[in-house]
Amino acid sequence: MSTTVKSAFALCALLAAAGCATDPEKAREFRTSGSREADQRAEQRVARTQQMRGEEAADADDGKDAPQQSLFERLGGDEGLRRIVEDFVPRVIADPRTNWERKGVTRGGVLGIGAKSAEWKATGENVERLKRHLAQFLAVASGGPARYEGRELGAVHKGMAIANVEFDASVGVMKATLDNLGVGTVEQRELLAILESARPLIAEKR
Repeated sequence: MSTTVKSAFALCALLAAAGCATDPEKAREFRTSGSREADQRAEQRVARTQQMRGEEAADADDGKDAPQQSLFERLGGDEGLRRIVEDFVPRVIADPRTNWERKGVTRGGVLGIGAKSAEWKATGENVERLKRHLAQFLAVASGGPARYEGRELGAVHKGMAIANVEFDASVGVMKATLDNLGVGTVEQRELLAILESARPLIAEKR
């Protein structure tokens, strides 16, 4: 398993641990206003907001024994990830802010001598390979059964001079894809956290 996938799993574990460590009683004490009536009104407003959004205001004890679905399952499994990748890849390649084709970027050489173009050609074959490897990575990192067949991310992107602003733009494109497909807020946050865990292996220019 690649370093990136391990880091993604570690990040997901930390997020899960943080969620499990929250004490419901302490959370209630933290948000109390000191007025019982004010607290009740606030809770009623939250409940109404949840109902308007189609969310369930379940009691803390409800479903506590139900098995927790993995992010992979909540995203719809292989088919759900396929839809995400199919929407995301054309968007991110077409967005000039991300420069996924690395136009005008060179790698290697000394003081500009002997450097070679880092440009990636978005041919049909290359794009399909990208989609396959991206779907595999997301499946493994989100708890699915797939196997990642691509190269280690750090090695693939080394020398491409990818900047943080370009990585940020790519994350923004993924957010647009998730919004377009109606992916839930919790699932969006977890999936974007997985992408963020890959930043140290991809973005070289701070």
